[in-house]
Amino acid sequence: MTLVKPVISCEFFPPRTEEGEAKLKTVREQLKALNPAYYSVTFGAGGSTQEKTYDTVVDIQQNCGIDAAPHLSCIGSTRRAIQALLERYQANQIHRIVALRGDRPSGMAGRVGDFNYANELVGFIRETTGDHFHIEVAAYPEYHPEARSAKADLDAFQRKVEAGANSAITQYFYNADAYFRFVDECSKRNITIPIIPGIMPINNFSQLARFSDTCGAELPRWLRWKLRDLEDDREALRAYGLEVISDLCDRLLKGGAPGIHFYSLNQADLTLELAKRLGLLN
Repeated sequence: MTLVKPVISCEFFPPRTEEGEAKLKTVREQLKALNPAYYSVTFGAGGSTQEKTYDTVVDIQQNCGIDAAPHLSCIGSTRRAIQALLERYQANQIHRIVALRGDRPSGMAGRVGDFNYANELVGFIRETTGDHFHIEVAAYPEYHPEARSAKADLDAFQRKVEAGANSAITQYFYNADAYFRFVDECSKRNITIPIIPGIMPINNFSQLARFSDTCGAELPRWLRWKLRDLEDDREALRAYGLEVISDLCDRLLKGGAPGIHFYSLNQADLTLELAKRLGLLN
């Protein structure tokens, strides 16, 4: 039996300072040990980091030897602006896009710009660039926090796939059963694109709790309470987090997940240690 090597990718956010830029260059070199398929770079709400994202992506693509994948958020944008950005990425030999709706501006209802949903962005990318880009979209094993129902959430995901998505990255989660249930539900709908689990290493309890409460990712009570107990002992929290996440990843990969997408937070040490424990280092 031939084992298929998991597809590994890592996510960065665009640094805002020269010190941050230098640190990220070090981190991305360290993470090459995972032989990643690509590095993705986030895109701020409302396009707030658009130029920083662009600069970071082009630098990775041209100077790192790893494919770069910009996040592209469409809410509040126009078809003309998105097309111009796609043309810039094409000109710099970028062949991957993470296509997202993005956060709706606070207090705004109805359409905001030319796009209202991620499937519209996916369709527009296909319409204007053909098969140039491998398009990643978001998936939510615990359902999108704005979804009206489980069915509505799966309907939305299916529309993105039918619009031309090649694969998906999930929101981070700490319950493997949620991922497997989501994949099973997709299979029933004949959705066959790879669905890659997004994994958030644990390094800081208050930061993780804040992230989770904001984005709707569930932090199970057993984990939340244990991390809170360890909050003042950084080494103990780190060790416990590594144990929890390595067990989660091991179960996911053994259960058939096609790879892992690490939300690195521009850090290398935890991701490298997890990869070592999982036997993913070169």
